[in-house]
Amino acid sequence: MSPGTPWLREVPGGVRITVRLAPRAARDRVVGPHGAALKIAVTTPPVEGKANLHLIRFLAKRLGVAQGALAIVAGELSRDKVIEAAGVTARDAEAALGGAP
Repeated sequence: MSPGTPWLREVPGGVRITVRLAPRAARDRVVGPHGAALKIAVTTPPVEGKANLHLIRFLAKRLGVAQGALAIVAGELSRDKVIEAAGVTARDAEAALGGAP
């Protein structure tokens, strides 16, 4: 983790990303840092886990990994989530998600 990315932490085999989810957005995008989290907007409403699934799909695409490499390890029913991404380095995650839309 670099000093400018409190939302990103390396763990054995991958990284953990702290996310602040903003459902029902006009478009899917990385909004940018939000305190100690990375704010990500998705168009899906938070109904029956649809926003979580959309978030996983969005992150998998941005990180260049399969959806199965990602898991919500905390905050499944909250806007604040911790996502673990297997097979991703902190450097690659920061480059892919560094707050750029």
